[in-house]
Amino acid sequence: MDRNELLKGVLDIHVHAGPSVASRELDAADMLKEAEAAGYRGFLVKDHYFPSMMGCQMVQRHLGNGSVEIFGSLCLNNAVGVFNLNAVDAAYGMGAKMIYFPTVSSKNHIDAHKGGFAGAGNMSVPETPVVYVDEKGELLPEAVRVLEYMAEKNIALGTGHGSAREIDALVRTAVKAGVKKILVNHPHFHIGATYRQMREWAALGAYIELNVCVFSEGSKLGPLPTSVLEEMLREVPRDRMVLDSDMGQRGNGSPVEGMYRFMRLMMDRFGVTKEEIDVMAKKNPAILMGLA
Repeated sequence: MDRNELLKGVLDIHVHAGPSVASRELDAADMLKEAEAAGYRGFLVKDHYFPSMMGCQMVQRHLGNGSVEIFGSLCLNNAVGVFNLNAVDAAYGMGAKMIYFPTVSSKNHIDAHKGGFAGAGNMSVPETPVVYVDEKGELLPEAVRVLEYMAEKNIALGTGHGSAREIDALVRTAVKAGVKKILVNHPHFHIGATYRQMREWAALGAYIELNVCVFSEGSKLGPLPTSVLEEMLREVPRDRMVLDSDMGQRGNGSPVEGMYRFMRLMMDRFGVTKEEIDVMAKKNPAILMGLA
């Protein structure tokens, strides 16, 4: 399969490009150059600590050739006041395409990364661990208000780094609130989700993320064996998956090259077809970005 044919039209909706308080391999301008050369349709910049829309818009407007779109996002962590509806409203006004529930501020994330996290920022104020589901399994009222706003504005939801219990309540509450575009972030990595849960979330209309970064044969930092990839491809409907890189960490190499190697791995070793790759890396991301 020709490399250009495989990468043309890709929408990588999980790229950790700088500038950031976290150490990054490349910034949005570097990523734009790589994406243009590869024939990408676009990419989304995710930063755990600060909204990414301003830099994305300036880079695309002043440095792009018009072939690649750059999307911004917002993560609801301590740095922005967690479930701060004003921050969400401002992000929407600036063109944010995805709002993530807590990632680095999630208690589940903090507990899982006590030995260090490659995407951690150089912060001097400790994180206050966030748990947004109460003992009855209900989301906090302020979290529900954010979901209701997102439903009204038709913004995509990234579920973040909460526990499987939190993510289950989040997906179900989001669907009930009317959120139409949901991406369950790496349920196979530090979330603790079962394949049954993944299938249930997919049946509710959510997309299940398959991210290159966390696999040992996907990136230099990936801890997961390829057997997990094989299980996901067997257990989760392929047409409900989104393939993205989740790359950009310092020393972890090019997100574009990572995507290409992983696509080849999926096709050569596990029989994933070109058509299925196109659904995962092009069609489904386009739906979440409102481009379909």
